[in-house]
Amino acid sequence: MIVLLSLLQIATVYAGSVNTILISTSIDSPESLKSSQCCAPVFLAPIFTSGNNVYVSWSSNKTGESFEIMFRASADDGKTFGAKINLSNTPRVDSINPSIAASGNNVYESWWERANKTSNEPVLRISSDNGKTFGPIMHLQSTELSGNSS
Repeated sequence: MIVLLSLLQIATVYAGSVNTILISTSIDSPESLKSSQCCAPVFLAPIFTSGNNVYVSWSSNKTGESFEIMFRASADDGKTFGAKINLSNTPRVDSINPSIAASGNNVYESWWERANKTSNEPVLRISSDNGKTFGPIMHLQSTELSGNSS
């Protein structure tokens, strides 16, 4: 079965102190995502399909401290998704602009880390098991690896 995923829209809705993520698929413009609550700006969530696998990621600042890169994978054409994985897990560093690619069992997730207002660094994590686990963070401007595999 071929799954056509045209546009995945994610908006963070603020209802008091509770953050909720709304997800919808649409071929319309981002204005088609409606809510009776006041919404933060709409973020597009990168999505990639490979066979029956669907991968999606997004930036989240649920803690209010910094943005983190979140990831979920589906092995059944997007009918269900596995647990959410925090790929960046870098407190006090904004992790933004995620991007996904996949080939065979490999999933490649890259994003930018911003530790201060003048410095951005591209980073990468690779999964060799369809997004179930990921190797360490690779800092692409250097040869440094950091963090644990998850």
